[in-house]
Amino acid sequence: MHDTWTPLSAGDRTLVLEFGQSIDREIVDQVVALDARIHAAMSGGKLHGIVETIPTFRSLALVFDPLRVLPDELIEELRALDTAAVDTSGGEHSHWQIPVHYGGQSGPDLESVAELTGLSAERVIELHQSTRFKVYMLGFLPGFAFLGDTPEELHLPRRSEPRVRVPAGSVAIANQLTGVYPWDSPGGWHILGHCPIPLFDGKQDPPALFKTGDIVSFQAIDLDEMQALKNDMDKQQFQRSSLRQSTS
Repeated sequence: MHDTWTPLSAGDRTLVLEFGQSIDREIVDQVVALDARIHAAMSGGKLHGIVETIPTFRSLALVFDPLRVLPDELIEELRALDTAAVDTSGGEHSHWQIPVHYGGQSGPDLESVAELTGLSAERVIELHQSTRFKVYMLGFLPGFAFLGDTPEELHLPRRSEPRVRVPAGSVAIANQLTGVYPWDSPGGWHILGHCPIPLFDGKQDPPALFKTGDIVSFQAIDLDEMQALKNDMDKQQFQRSSLRQSTS
């Protein structure tokens, strides 16, 4: 395992394990796998001093307590995980089925995406909702998940003019990535639709619905179905667990 990453110092409390230089599912899988082994080892009392792990597209940042472990010691302990028998059964990843109302006011860029790609709007929706996306990392906003890989037919650069305000719940694409904006914010991705389910809720544990390594699929819904979901949430009758298809 240690042959696949390079340790880099990021101050006196953070060690970065770098796996590569590109956004690639194989690299993300390596990051997720090591992250799971680290947490399993910590739970089993075989690894000490790590305060937090932060997985990204191509690296894994480890925030550690320098009073409990030194960087060189931590690197050696990580390399020892190569041969250690570590139970990672507690690191299951979920498969989520997320409802989306595509087009219209919900997806103001659907028609332009169809025009730019030479596809029909129906084909854009079909390609998007037939893809099993993987959560590559969380960042930018609390709960924002970068999902790969968007079908190649839909690869488009970011908008030339970003929006000052992208509504929370907007489902958007840029290059090989898809994302759902959990908050109102500026943004330059192409908006295909709207998800009525909040992806970040401070009252939930954990607050973010997705975690790195999860699988996400999208399912098209109509306006009536979207309103019904909003009504359920207003009445506190909606359970986010109903979106989970399976774990692996």
